[in-house]
Amino acid sequence: MTETQNWLSEEAKKFASKNDFEKLPSLKLTPNVVTEITVDVSKPFIEWEGEDAKGGLVKKKIIPVTVAGAKMNFWLNVRNPLYAEIISAASKGQMVFKILQTGTQAATKYVLVK
Repeated sequence: MTETQNWLSEEAKKFASKNDFEKLPSLKLTPNVVTEITVDVSKPFIEWEGEDAKGGLVKKKIIPVTVAGAKMNFWLNVRNPLYAEIISAASKGQMVFKILQTGTQAATKYVLVK
């Protein structure tokens, strides 16, 4: 295998692994509505990398959740403070969360409702 074929083969493996998650509907939160989710932590969350609208690198975790009996994927930016809050609470045994979304698009904020 030539050097070119080798790096292309490695790149193809990375691309294939990005799609290694259960294809479920994406969770869409509604502004100013509290949504209760149950997080599935039975296996590590899949990481997805891509570009934002400005061309910057974005890393998201694909978090499997259940909402009103429906299985969904919650795509959450790892830099979002909500991600750290979910990880911290889940490490202490909490799997059910109530989330309030305020704002839309670039002004979107998530708040855990206690």
